[in-house]
Formats: sequence, structure tokens, C-alpha cells
Amino acid sequence: MKNRTLAVAALALTAFALPVALAAQTAPLSPAAKLRNPAMLKEQAPATYKAKFDTSAGIFVIEVHRDWAPLGADRFYNLVKNGFYDDVRFFRVLDGFMAQFGMNGNAGITAAWRTQQLKDDPVKQSNKRGYVTFAHAGPNTRTTQLFINFQDNSSLDTQGFSPIGQVTQGMDVVDKLYSGYGRNNVPDQGRITTEGNAYLMKTYPKLDFVKKATIEP
Repeated sequence: MKNRTLAVAALALTAFALPVALAAQTAPLSPAAKLRNPAMLKEQAPATYKAKFDTSAGIFVIEVHRDWAPLGADRFYNLVKNGFYDDVRFFRVLDGFMAQFGMNGNAGITAAWRTQQLKDDPVKQSNKRGYVTFAHAGPNTRTTQLFINFQDNSSLDTQGFSPIGQVTQGMDVVDKLYSGYGRNNVPDQGRITTEGNAYLMKTYPKLDFVKKATIEP
């Protein structure tokens, strides 16, 4: 009788534990958890889409064309859709050249994407004023950083910088992004990688930043 009672109790515990385990398996991951797992963010972007950037300087909109640079367009779509650029600083803004951004303020998330390098897209558009392009450190090294051209920088075209889209609204906002730190006092990317926004907020407090980036419906 005692053994039978124990067996029934064990069955009851199993019956309770199974739905709990299943619920844990199917529970949606938090945005931060998804961003720490780049393999999950592989959705193909629409042929054309708009990304709205609400920043400390105002709002601008980037219209992305997948046929210009499909690998870059897909990467950007997934990053924006999953909140990667929220609270990200425009850490390198050079008057007469470009505004660069795309290093996440969370060091753990930045570390997860450092090795997620994209193969190059052929350069089909020129780096004209307002055009948006992934930064790189050589062939096949694009990850999450982009820049917006302040002027015609078509000299970059032969260096493999392939635009994915262009600012169609709010270029005047982009022009206002804080550039006062100049060319000789650019934040250290190594420290951004390891310390995130804590470093930037302490050492470069005037930098403009993205409040929220969203894919427009």
C-alpha cells in the first residue's frame, strides 16, 4: 500500500512538472536574450522598408532597398526590429564627412555580434549625401556599425562601402548630431566594447543617441 501511495505521488509530481517544463520551453525570449543570440535573427527583410530613428536630436527615417545590398539590408532589418539600436550613441560624428553609430550600450550584446561578420555586398549605389552604409574594417567584416554620409563621399565606393538605403526624412536632424568632440577626440571603440554606455556617458556625455529605432508599418 505504501509503495502504491508513493507511485501515485510521483505520477502527480510528473503531471505537474510537465506543463511547467513545456511552458519554460515555449516562453518568449526577452529582447536582450534574443540580441545575445545572433543566430536567431535571420529574418529576410522586405524588398523596401523604412526604419524610424527617434533620437535626442529629433526624428529621422531611413528607407532601405534590399536590392541595393541584400545582406546588409537583412542585417539592419533584424537589428532594428529587435531593438539593437535603442540607446545607442552616435559616437563618431565628423563634420563634412559622416555620422557613425551601431555599438550597443550593453557590452555583452556587443560581444555577441563581434564575430557575426557579413560577406560583402557589391556596391550598387554611391555614398552620396544622406546615404546609409555599413562600416567595415576590410573585406567581409561588416557587423552592426553604420554611417550616414553628410556629403558626397563617392570616393568610398571603390573601397567596398555599399549603401543599403538613404535618409528620406529628417536629414536636418542628422546634420544637428553633436560633433563637438571632433576628429582628434573620438571615443575608443575598445572601451565601448568592454564598458558600453557607461564609458560614453561618463567621458562623452554630449553625444546624441537613439531613443528608439523601429521598423515602420
